[in-house]
Parts: sequence; C-alpha cells; structure tokens
Amino acid sequence: MILLDEQGKPFNALDSYEVEKCVPTAFLGGTANARGNDGGTSDPFTLFNVVGDVLVRLYGVCTVALTNATATVSVGVTGNTALLLPVSTGTDFALNDIWVDATPAEVGAVALASVSGPFVIVNGLDIIETVATANVTAGNIYYVCLWRPLTPGSSVKAAV
Repeated sequence: MILLDEQGKPFNALDSYEVEKCVPTAFLGGTANARGNDGGTSDPFTLFNVVGDVLVRLYGVCTVALTNATATVSVGVTGNTALLLPVSTGTDFALNDIWVDATPAEVGAVALASVSGPFVIVNGLDIIETVATANVTAGNIYYVCLWRPLTPGSSVKAAV
C-alpha cells in the first residue's frame, strides 16, 4: 500500500525511514483459526513480511476496542514474540489508543521517541502478532512499521 500525502504525492519516508502500514481484518477469536483465536492456525498472525536484515520501529493503533479480559497480545518475531510491542492485556486497548508499551493508554498522539527501537531483525524473520491466554473475540489494531534496509535487497511489506 502506498500512502499519499495531502497533495497526492507518495509518502514513503519519515526521518529516512521507509513507512509500511498493515491493516489486518478484525479480531474474531471466537471463530476457529481466525485472527485472535489463541492457538489457532492464524496465531501467530503475520503482519509484515521481511526480506533480509532490517532496522525497525513499530507502533499499533486501536480502531475498535478489544474484548476478552484475560487475552493478551504482543508483536515480535518467531522466538521473540514480544520484541517490538510487549505483552499487553486485550481490554487495555480502547479506541484511538496508540500501542507503544505494555499499557496502551496514549490516546490520539504520542512522541516519536516513545516508539521503542530501533530493533534489528535478521534473516527475513517476519513480524508477527501473538495472542495468548485466551481469544481476542472482537476489536482491531492496525500497525505502522518504520524501517530501513541493513543489507542490499532488504524490505518490509504488509502481509495483508
């Protein structure tokens, strides 16, 4: 997806980072193997496909409050599932919360310095969202990945 600025020109860099946005379908953890179904075939859910070695910063934005008081969500890579966004309780996510830490409560705006990282992701490990402890039965979060290539040919693209 190419983002456009208010003049219709491609907006693809911020402070020399490339910008990639992933807007997945809503959480439907009550449905077998849907996004949010703890332990289903879509858990973990691939957000971004990575090629090569990249430097990333990532944040999430809640567009519909999440439901299920015991469910948790995190974002990372295989083997380090909370690397980019830490384990957070689903019901902590309310409309317009920006997810940058374990307790999403920054509503509508946040300092770029609050977005953790940058993190180095190697060997094309995809960026994944993991649901644990229970299903997330409703709600939605989209993600923005600020990234830079570290090796020739490296890239980050939204998986959905």
